[in-house]
Amino acid sequence: MKIWFITGASRGFGALMTKEALAAGDAVIATARNPKTVTEQFGNHPNLFAVALDVSNEAQAKEAAAAGIARFGRIDVLANNAGYGLLGAVEEATAEEIEKLYATNVFGLLKVTRAVLPHMRRQRSGHVLNFSSIGGYFGYPGWGVYGSTKFAVEGLSESLAAELEPFGIKVTIIEPGFFRTDFLSDTSLAVSPASIADYEGTPAGNMRNFAADANHAQPGNPAKLAAGIMTMVSSANPPLRMPFGSDTVAMIEAQHASVEKELAAWRELALSTDFASETTAVS
Repeated sequence: MKIWFITGASRGFGALMTKEALAAGDAVIATARNPKTVTEQFGNHPNLFAVALDVSNEAQAKEAAAAGIARFGRIDVLANNAGYGLLGAVEEATAEEIEKLYATNVFGLLKVTRAVLPHMRRQRSGHVLNFSSIGGYFGYPGWGVYGSTKFAVEGLSESLAAELEPFGIKVTIIEPGFFRTDFLSDTSLAVSPASIADYEGTPAGNMRNFAADANHAQPGNPAKLAAGIMTMVSSANPPLRMPFGSDTVAMIEAQHASVEKELAAWRELALSTDFASETTAVS
């Protein structure tokens, strides 16, 4: 039996992972700002421990981790799922919007991770799942600030994986594409109100309309993603990156091809900036 610690467990991927884990016979420390929203969905399941957690509150993160350990004795899987989106051109986003987004998507993830890792290090085992996005691998117009939080998650996770390997702790970056959750609804998506007329008709401006039209018409099946995470977590050698969705796979392949093409075009200039070798200097 695995013990899960899931943030944002009241809805979306968090609720679906909670459902899958309980069905598999695992135990879940299911956190949400209001834990009643968790128990209302799943009832008084013996393997469910609903805990109040605002991920931006470091003291509360430590309390939630300690409470979970007191209840189940260990934490095997940390799923850093809590987060939300911000839609709008980079120039349109206000400082307040940006800081609030980072407080949850980046600093909140860090606070929860730092609260759980001492317990995993003591166990010399564990698996950290950090939810990123295809927007953390490729920059979309209109999603620049949101994507930057996910790029931060990707970089942190790569370093974290190397740092935690000596302790038997694995790290996987979850990269969903567009899935049919409420992510594009106002419960999970903030839209910058400071719309600049100059962006109308541009890719950034058009993205506002795309998001409204695409809501609940996304290609990805959330239930299949949750089931896929269960399969991946059970693997003896889980990946550092786990993309989910055909749109994500296609975009990663296109991004790789673009980077390779650009590197080939500018390779000579890139290599020309080293100090000349001693052999070259003498000759």
